[in-house]
Amino acid sequence: MGVGEVYLGKPIIITTMKKIIITGGAGFIGSHVVRRFVTNYPDYQIINLDKLTYAGNLANLTDIENAPNYKFVKGDIVDLEFINKLFTDEQPYAVIHLAAESHVDRSITNPIEFVMTNVVGTVNLLNAARETWKGDYNNHRFYHVSTDEVYGSLGEDGMFTEETSYDPHSPYSASKASSDHFVRAYFDTYGLNTVISNCSNNYGSFHFPEKLIPLAINNIKQNKPVPVYGKGENIRDWLWVEDHARAIDVIFHKAEAGTTYNIGGHNEWKNIDLIKLLCSILDKKLNRAEGESAKLITFVTDRAGHDLRYAIDSTKLKEELGWVPSLTFEEGLEKTVDWYLANDKWLSDVTSGNYQQYYSGQYNHR
Repeated sequence: MGVGEVYLGKPIIITTMKKIIITGGAGFIGSHVVRRFVTNYPDYQIINLDKLTYAGNLANLTDIENAPNYKFVKGDIVDLEFINKLFTDEQPYAVIHLAAESHVDRSITNPIEFVMTNVVGTVNLLNAARETWKGDYNNHRFYHVSTDEVYGSLGEDGMFTEETSYDPHSPYSASKASSDHFVRAYFDTYGLNTVISNCSNNYGSFHFPEKLIPLAINNIKQNKPVPVYGKGENIRDWLWVEDHARAIDVIFHKAEAGTTYNIGGHNEWKNIDLIKLLCSILDKKLNRAEGESAKLITFVTDRAGHDLRYAIDSTKLKEELGWVPSLTFEEGLEKTVDWYLANDKWLSDVTSGNYQQYYSGQYNHR
């Protein structure tokens, strides 16, 4: 019996519904994907598998936690015995794999943790899926959600396409590149029905405030310094998280086995310009004088191996599967700021660590 095996939530339902394991479903992107699938597909039984590390928060899913087609399972994808038993017990129809260590700064401090979760954990899931589906791969799917950081850094021109060679520069991006290669290898070697997507930077509600946008919103709100690496010249392509969840939905249901799709927001912004825009938005919403929040901007020593520019070309996804972003960046950023200002308790609980009490209070008595 693996140390990660703790079944939580409602009793197991005897059902003919197709079961989908979504890993990392209590995290930022994962919670939006779980919510979308639980809400839009009542014929699917969604099993949210999450280790509940610092960035996993079940309070992200309070609105659907009692849905009849939703179940939460606490566990670690690195725990092979636990994963094998989970697959044997649940016999999932498909896997949507989002669980990952994802913060570049943390990967620089502790690369082994990223290797274990992002590489070993992914291979554990691939092996469990292969053994459970036993060659009947056409009727199952393994969807691996990855990042544009595997491609490395761009100059002033050009965009990442699905044909761009991998060139990771951080332990985080190297671990995600490795996991992508393993997923492709299992398609090529065993015929496992796999798909991969590589997305640009996400933003939106329920984002743990160690990442740039929620960190900046929280610090501006509290009149704290807003740290910006180097001179703020690094450029990122920003994707609204709900558009990402919609893209995952489309790719999961329509992509051919063995394919890869890039998902981008077509919103390239220098970090410094993004922060200035946030300052301007918050000045208005907090009734501050124009330019007051911008005084909080504080330049700090640049991150080691910091890629200069990312930009995603989503043409393939648009032309083959019909997906395009639904919002401009300015619209999405306004929605995001409004959400954080309206959810002060969520933000306070996350920054104080009190959000972790939700898990024990909500589930430990069951």
